[in-house]
This record gives sequence, structure tokens and C-alpha cells, in this order.
Amino acid sequence: MAGTGAPLCRDCLSDAPAGARRCPSCGSPRLLIHPERDALSIAHVDCDAFYAAIEKRDDPSLRDRPVIIGGGQRGVVATCCYIARTCGVRSAMPMFKARALCPEAIVVKPDMAKYAAVGRLVRARMLTLTPLVEPLSIDEAFLDLSGTQRLHHGSPAATLARFASQIERDLGITVSVGLSYCKFLAKLASDMDKPRGFTIIGRAEAKALLAPLPVGRIWGVGKVATEKLAAGGLRAIADIQARAESDMIRDFGREGQRLWRLSNGVDTRAVSPDRETRSISSETTFEQDISDAEALLPILHALCEKVAHRLKTADLAGRSVTLKLKTSDFRTKTRSRSGLRATQLAARIFPVARDLLTPELGRTLYRLIGVGVSDLVDGSDADQADLADPDLARLKATETAMDAIRAKFGGKAVVKGIGLERPRK
Repeated sequence: MAGTGAPLCRDCLSDAPAGARRCPSCGSPRLLIHPERDALSIAHVDCDAFYAAIEKRDDPSLRDRPVIIGGGQRGVVATCCYIARTCGVRSAMPMFKARALCPEAIVVKPDMAKYAAVGRLVRARMLTLTPLVEPLSIDEAFLDLSGTQRLHHGSPAATLARFASQIERDLGITVSVGLSYCKFLAKLASDMDKPRGFTIIGRAEAKALLAPLPVGRIWGVGKVATEKLAAGGLRAIADIQARAESDMIRDFGREGQRLWRLSNGVDTRAVSPDRETRSISSETTFEQDISDAEALLPILHALCEKVAHRLKTADLAGRSVTLKLKTSDFRTKTRSRSGLRATQLAARIFPVARDLLTPELGRTLYRLIGVGVSDLVDGSDADQADLADPDLARLKATETAMDAIRAKFGGKAVVKGIGLERPRK
């Protein structure tokens, strides 16, 4: 049943009289009003400009300055504050372009350990609201607050408003909240009023709200899919809504059915706290474009060691290896090999990645290299004894010893021979 509660002030959490434009208690205009407000329980919470917000919190001199989180003239933008975004700076943009758009920006090197620590604090706060928390990244998650009204003495909307206020007060960062009846619309809503937003999308308005949006706003529809849909005359979500579901299936298969359902506000995916990690990867961008083996192989080996460490930390193992290369003209190449024995050893990941890299050497200059492991399984399945692989026990023992030394004395305490090589200048 649709909620009929009074407008709720998001700042002081007081009820306001019907028709009020400001809270009579604190004067805030941030009133939460929606006819279905108290009937909805699926939320998406997204921290606002997360890395940049933490840096501004820790250095007040940055508060009113444009801030870009990234590394070096050759790197890419990890994220940026909203001031920098007004200049056109965006995540994943090449750093040289970001600097040109916003020359007055302060560039801060990412501190992932600090960001992860804050992310864990936010996640812990989420878990006090409901056990049904599905993380999407370090700074965002879905929550299902169904049945929590008695526990929190209020509707999910009121609970989320209190949560957002507490995060801002206690952690010094802000979040935006999307509330709806399904995951797709909750995530869409959280991005509609950033920063410090709280947007509600109810069942009654879903189709009409979606209709004018471009198809690229549908979850999972990227540039290539957008072009493919446009070639079929489907540019706005309304164009998909106007089609029969059977026609979308005929033209686009199972993906057509998914697009039709999301376009009509149908999303039956549950919030899953056990959502599996799909891959573990690491990459780096060079200060100068390089292409030869002498320069690239030591870097690739170091990335494989990082991936191996992350696999062990997560108690996972992988059966597929993917190499990623970005050329000097920003074209991306990926090469993969699957069907491997489950591993979490750098000594097993690197030879596969090296074999994928070798055919690409000398063809062009590269500005980025990365390696990822996917087709993940439980770590207990990693590197099982095999009579056909007599070196396995030695490799496992060697990496275990190296990991122990690095844990005690730092990541550079032990460097294997290939890692001692240096790229050419």
C-alpha cells in the first residue's frame, strides 16, 4: 500500500506538515515527499565522489578547490570532485586531457588503503540496517530493507535518511540514495540528484519516467550496444517500450528480453549479499609509451604478483587469464586463455600472460598494460597436487615464503629476478 506519511526532513529527521516546502523545525528545504515512500524497500547507496571527498575531508585547504584523483601526466582520472566535473573532467579520462580542461585542479595520488578503510566503515554501517547488502564496489551497494520497520522504528525511507545523515556527521563524507521497488530503478534513482541526493521512483511513475531517457541509461548498455540499438531505431527507452516483448526477443535474443523488461520497469533480481567476485585484476599506465619485451615483461610480472596476492587474500583461485593492452592512440586490446587449472600463484599466472603478450610485442607502442584472472573458484581448489607437475610443490613453498617476508618487511623486501629489470628510458 502506498505510504501516506507526512513529509520527512532529511536534515533533522522531523515530520513536516503536508504541503510544507521547508522543515518547520530546522528550516531545511530537503523534504522527502513521495506517495509511495513508505511502501518501497530496495535501495542503492552511492558515496559521492568518494576518493575526492575523503581527500577534502582530510585536507580542509582542498574544500573549495577542484580536486582530481589520479597519477602522473600519463595516467587516467580515478575520480574527481564535483567542482572539477563542472569543467568537464570525468573518471577514466586521460590525465593530460583533464589537466587541459581544469588547469587549476589539484591532483592527488590515490591512497587506496585509506579509501578501503573508509569503505569498510560505510559497509559496516550498512550492515546495521540489514544483512541484505550487495556490494558493487568500494563505495556503493544495494540494500534490501524489507521487514526492517519494527527493528528501526520507521520505514526504509526514514532509516536511509537517518543513515545518510549519520555517515555525513560521523565519517565526513556524503552519500546519495536511490529508493525503489527493484534494483535497476534504485540504482538509476541514486544518480539523479547527486551529491547528497535522495530520489524515489515508485511503481506508478516508473514507465513514464523511463520513457524519455536514452537507451544508454539501461543497466549494461554501453557504447557498442547503444549503436546497435540505434541502428534498429531504438534510441530512447520509449522506443523499446513501444515494441512487443516477442519482437525484442526475435531481434536481440535473450538480451532483447532483458532490455524490454528493464525498459518497462520489470527487474526481478534479488539483493544478494553473496554476489560473487567475477575477476581480480591489476593494471598500470606508463609515463612513456613502450613496446619491447625488456620493458614490458618485468612490469607484467609485477602485476601478476599483485593479482596473485589479491587472490590469496580473497581465498580465491582463477582458471582464466586475460591480458589487457592500451595503445598510444587509446585503442584497447584484450587477449585471454581459459580452461586452466585453478591457481593463485604468480608463477602460474605469469607464463600464461607472457604467452599472450609475446605476439603483440613490437607491433605498436603501449601506454597501459594489465592482467586479470577470472572464472574464479574457492581457494581450496587452487594448485592441487599433480604428478605431471613436479615443480608445483616447490613453487607453492617459494611463494608462501616470499609472501611471509613481504608481509613482515614490506612489498619490496623480496623481488624475483625478472622484477629487478628496469624499463628502457
